[in-house]
Amino acid sequence: MALLVCAVLAFQVAGVSAQNVETVLMPGKLIAGHAKYEDDCSHCHVRFDKSAQSRLCAGCHKEVGADIQTKRGYHGRLADTACRRCHTDHKGREAGVVQLDRDRFEHDKTDFPLRGGHAAPRTKCASCHLPKAKFRDAPSQCQSCHRKDDVHKGGLGARCENCHSDRDWKGARFDHDQTRFRLEDKHRGVSCDACHKDGQYKETPRECSSCHRDDDMSKGHKGRFGNKCASCHHVRSWKDSGFNHDRETKFGLRGKHRQASCQSCHRGVLYQEKLQTACVACHRKDDQEKGHKASLGERCESCHNERSWRTSDFDHDKTEFGLKGKHRSARCEACHKPGTPNAVVSAGKPREKLPTHCVACHRADDQKIGHRGGFGDRCESCHGEKSWRDLVFQHDRDTRYPLKGKHSQARCVACHRGTAANHLYADKLSAECVACHRQDDSSKGHRGGYGDKCQSCHTERAWREVTFAHDRDTKYPLRGRHAQAGCEACHRGTGANHLYANRLGTTCIACHRKDDEGKGHRGQLGDDCASCHRETDWKVPRYDHTKARFALTGAHLRSTCAACHRTVAFRDAPRNCNGCHEKEDVHKRRLGEACGQCHNTRTWNSWDFDHRKTGFPLEAGHAIKDCYACHRSPMSSSGSRSVRGCTDCHRDDDAHDGRFGQQCDRCHVTQSWTDLRMNGHHKPTKK
Repeated sequence: MALLVCAVLAFQVAGVSAQNVETVLMPGKLIAGHAKYEDDCSHCHVRFDKSAQSRLCAGCHKEVGADIQTKRGYHGRLADTACRRCHTDHKGREAGVVQLDRDRFEHDKTDFPLRGGHAAPRTKCASCHLPKAKFRDAPSQCQSCHRKDDVHKGGLGARCENCHSDRDWKGARFDHDQTRFRLEDKHRGVSCDACHKDGQYKETPRECSSCHRDDDMSKGHKGRFGNKCASCHHVRSWKDSGFNHDRETKFGLRGKHRQASCQSCHRGVLYQEKLQTACVACHRKDDQEKGHKASLGERCESCHNERSWRTSDFDHDKTEFGLKGKHRSARCEACHKPGTPNAVVSAGKPREKLPTHCVACHRADDQKIGHRGGFGDRCESCHGEKSWRDLVFQHDRDTRYPLKGKHSQARCVACHRGTAANHLYADKLSAECVACHRQDDSSKGHRGGYGDKCQSCHTERAWREVTFAHDRDTKYPLRGRHAQAGCEACHRGTGANHLYANRLGTTCIACHRKDDEGKGHRGQLGDDCASCHRETDWKVPRYDHTKARFALTGAHLRSTCAACHRTVAFRDAPRNCNGCHEKEDVHKRRLGEACGQCHNTRTWNSWDFDHRKTGFPLEAGHAIKDCYACHRSPMSSSGSRSVRGCTDCHRDDDAHDGRFGQQCDRCHVTQSWTDLRMNGHHKPTKK
């Protein structure tokens, strides 16, 4: 070590750089590939930072660095990516820094794991990894190694894995349904060579005629129906035609049309000429034979159908005027009269449109019924097609005013009085009850005083039946005596007794102010009558005394109201004990009127008093049990004490005759009257 230090110092003295010192300390020669960096250690090392070495390696070996960064390839999947773990240098020019154990190498950590036939020992490393080539440059495409095995000669491309697997090259699995031509039914059992001639798979034609041209000729089409074989034939069987004329075209085949052969209509080349769908295009001769001779136009389907040309099933209901009842049995000529503008055909000219209102044909019937035009032209409002005399009008269904109760029995003219001619609908009738029942309102005695809302109380079943429920129809339910009161008792309104004229107040005092005065409260307890009284009986009180200024406790809870409240002027009741217990005061007011200081509300006979709360504690000689010894005279109503000074009780004991004043406690003490305070100290008591 001493020699090493001396050598370093010698180099420094000689002016040799620190980098050359590191070269001197180098443990050995670098490999041939790194020899150019032997004089500059900073390419691979950073002083005092071992972790920087892997980062510098990745800077030169960029492919490996990229694998580590993206976590792919063998180096990217290693748990420890430190380069020096596997690759060490300074072992000479010919040393190998890649120490690869081929037998224990984990090929699954590469981008190409070895499975199936590729797995060792069936496959040797040299089979894929060529000499002097990097391992990472080994090809990963099947065709790179199996070009000679490709019997398709590249016709199916380079993606061998689409059909073959690495387990066995000869076993092919190809899903033809993933191509543009799915194999179905008869096609599924055909060999590949039947369609893919000479092993050519690309650009294989998909038209049916490319394989079935001979079948087309044998069927007799001879190319006249084009190349769209799939329009009629299907893959289940070439001989069966699956063409559905109803589904595939806009002209569905029905009746006799379904039995006709294709050539009976499609006489030319299929799809090259557009066939007309009008009946007359094929049936013009039939129109002549039937005798219409184009007089009814070309819309044969209006009367005839595909089942049989001779039967007519014209549906008049599909016109603007459907035939119902008696109209259905009428002949066409009954309305469409020949030789008139209303005929179906009039000299080949377009016919005029018939009017559809009833009176156009039934004006004479209107006169027979007796309406004489008074009910207008809307005959269908009441009459039906089954019979002119049967009425179909339903007031409940056809108007906004359903007839109920007595209304359902009334005649039309009872309400629809209209003009002198009794014209129905001449004026819009009012739906208000009072429009017809104003006289009933007067005879009942309301005289309009209850307004026009008759339905609030009356019903259609009977005018005298009243259904108004105050609890249900108002916000003020009637309970107790209120339920028995007549409407006029509260709803006094104007002189005419008008209901709803002014909104009634819901407070008790609004109706019971006179009761409050007559009962004697005289407004003293306010307007909240409900706090004591209830609707069942005005005389039954229910009052929570805890809300008053004098809460009831103890024996007071058993007392009657009259025991304290001598009159209904409840606020005049006294709140001091003496106001009710004057006779029970055995002290004759000598202890004042604040009975609660000694007594409680549970019982009058029990008492407890702490004299210290008065500011005059009973000590020493004052500790006597006879209250009257001091309290000899009644107290004033204000509660002032009857005893104020020592002389009030000890005037006879005052040997000084008042010459020393009334502040006896300046000299005397409560323990004994004969003990004196001398210069601030008690005189010793004689024993």
